[in-house]
Amino acid sequence: MNMNGTLRRLDPFSIAAFIIPLFIYLLTLAPTVTFFDSGEFITAIASLGTAHSPGYPLFINYGKPFTFLPFGSIAFRVNVATAISAAAACYGVYFLTMVFLRDEQGPRPERLGTLPARLSALSAALTFACTARLWLQSNHDKPYPLLAFICAIVFWLMLLWRDSYLEGRERPSYVYLGAFLVGLATGAHQIIVLMIPTYAWLLISADRRVVLRVKEFLIAFAFGLLGFAIHLHLVVRALQKPLLNWGDSKNLTQFLWNLLRKGYPVDKPSRGPELLWAQVNAFNIPYEFTMFGMLLLVVGLAGFALTRKRYLVLGYLIALASFLLVIVGYFNTPGEMIFLTEEFFTPLYLLSAVFIGVGLFVMIREIGNHLPDRAALRVGMFLFLFALPVAVCAMNYRENDQHQNYIAFDYASNTLRSLPQNAVMYTWGDSGAFPLWYLQGVERMREDTALPHTPHLVFDWYLDSVPVLFQHSRLYALPLYQRSPENTLLMSVMEQYAKRPVYIDFSTRYSVEFQTLQLHQRGIIYRLDSANLPPAPSDSDVWGVYSTRGLLGESDMFFRDLDTGKAILIYGAALLESGENLLKLGRKDEGVRALDLAGRITPQAGQQALQILRTYGVR
Repeated sequence: MNMNGTLRRLDPFSIAAFIIPLFIYLLTLAPTVTFFDSGEFITAIASLGTAHSPGYPLFINYGKPFTFLPFGSIAFRVNVATAISAAAACYGVYFLTMVFLRDEQGPRPERLGTLPARLSALSAALTFACTARLWLQSNHDKPYPLLAFICAIVFWLMLLWRDSYLEGRERPSYVYLGAFLVGLATGAHQIIVLMIPTYAWLLISADRRVVLRVKEFLIAFAFGLLGFAIHLHLVVRALQKPLLNWGDSKNLTQFLWNLLRKGYPVDKPSRGPELLWAQVNAFNIPYEFTMFGMLLLVVGLAGFALTRKRYLVLGYLIALASFLLVIVGYFNTPGEMIFLTEEFFTPLYLLSAVFIGVGLFVMIREIGNHLPDRAALRVGMFLFLFALPVAVCAMNYRENDQHQNYIAFDYASNTLRSLPQNAVMYTWGDSGAFPLWYLQGVERMREDTALPHTPHLVFDWYLDSVPVLFQHSRLYALPLYQRSPENTLLMSVMEQYAKRPVYIDFSTRYSVEFQTLQLHQRGIIYRLDSANLPPAPSDSDVWGVYSTRGLLGESDMFFRDLDTGKAILIYGAALLESGENLLKLGRKDEGVRALDLAGRITPQAGQQALQILRTYGVR
C-alpha cells in the first residue's frame, strides 16, 4: 500500500530530467583518455593522488569509487562518473525551476494542473544538457558538472531557510548544511566562492537584520571549514607518495603553494577593447542556448522582476556580476588562454537555464490564455516547449560525439611504440604528457621508459618524485632565477645522455633550440644525438605500427577540440618531414607514401606535400 503510494508520488518528469541527459551522455561518451587535463585527472583518481593546483580533492574522491566498476577501462569508468554528475546538474535545473515556479498558475490550472510548470522545467533541463559547454564537460572527466550540481543544492537550501524564516520558523540547519557544501565544493573548484554573494543575498533579502546574527554566521563559517577539510586529502596522500602527487603537499608550505596556485604565471596582459570583449564573451548565452534561449532568459527575468520573486532575479544578477568581475576583471586572461575560463561559467549557465524554464512557463501561460481548445493547447504546448532542446541537441551533437574518440589514446600509445627499451623522453605541453601518464601509470604500458615533463623540472617537488632520474641531479643546485624550462631541459638532457637513449616529443622539438645536439626523427618523436656523429636517416619503419583511428576519415569520429586538432596536425607535419627525408635518401616509394598519408590526414599537409613532390620532380 505504501509502495503504491510512493510510486504515485514519483515525478516522472524529474526522473526524465536525469535519465534523458544521462542517456545522451553515455551515447556520446569518450571510450578512453582524451586530451587536455584528462590523463592527469584519471591518473590522480586511480591513485587517489593530487591533480594540478588546487588539487581537486572532492572530484578525485568522487571519481574513485567508479574505478571499481566491472566494465571498460579506468578512463571509461571515470568518464561515466562525469556523465552521472552532469545528469545530476540537469536534474538540478529541473528541481530549481519547479521551486521557482511554485505557487505560479499555468493556463487553465483546473484542467492542466502542474503540467505546464513540469514541462517547462523538463525543457529547461534538457536544453541545459545539450549546451555545448556542459555536453563537452559531460562525456569525459571534468569537475565542473559536479560543482554546478552542488551550486544548485546550496541555492535550494538558502531558499528553504528563507521560506521558513518568513513563516516564523527558524531553520539555521539549512544554512549550516549549505556552508558545509560550499566548503566541500571548493574541492571540486574554487569558483564556488563566486556564488557566495548570491547565497548571502538570499538570506539578507528575507531580513537585513540577519547580518547581526554573529553567532549563527560563525557556526556557518565553522561548517564551511569542516567541508573545506576535504583538502586534507592533499596532505594525507602526499605522505603516502601516490602515483600522481602534484605539488607534494607534505608540509604547510607546499600545501599553501598548491592551494593558492603559486605554480602558475601571474603576469597580466595589457587589456584593450578587443581583449576585453573576448574575455566577456567567454560567457555567451546566445552561443550556448541560441538567440531564442536568450529571449526566454530575458522573459523569465522580466516575468519575476515585477513580482514578489524579484529577489531571485537580483540573485541571478549578483551571480552574473560576481563571475564577470572576478573571471574577466581580476583574472584578465590572455587571449590565447580565454578558452580555459569558459569552463568556469557552468554554475552560471545552470541558473540561466532555470530562468529560461521560467521564461518558457510565462510564454506557455500567455499562449494558454488564448487557446480555448484543450487538445490544441496540449499539442501546441508540447511542440513549443521542446523545440528549443531539440534544436540545441541537433546543433551540438556532432561536435560533442566522442564515442569513437581514440585520438589521445592512440597518440600516446604511438609515442610509446616509438621508444626503445629504457629510453627517457621529455614532454613539453600538458596535452602531450597527460595521456602518457595515464597509459604508463594506470594502464601499465611501457613502464621501462621515463617520461619527465619539462615545465615541471623547475620544481624541487617534481625532481623528488622521480628519484630514478634526478636523485643526484645538478638541477637542485641551479639558482631559481636560472630555472627556466629551457635551461633545466638542456641540463637534464646532458645528464641523461650518457645513461639512456634520450628522446623529445614533437612539441619540445619546436619549443627549444638544441644547438649542440642533432635531432633524429622517429615517427612523431625525435632522438637526440651528438652533433659530432654523422647524420642518420629518419626511422620510417615506425609508421607501420602506428594506430590511425579517427585520422583518415574511415570512422564517424567528428569530435575536434583544440588539442585533438593539434595532434592531427602533428601527425601531418611529422609525415611531411619523414616523407621529405625519404625522398632526399632516394627512397621514392616510401617518401610518396608518407606524403600521401600526410595529405589524407590534413588538407594543409596535402598542399605542402604537393610542393615537396614538385621540388623533387615526383608526380
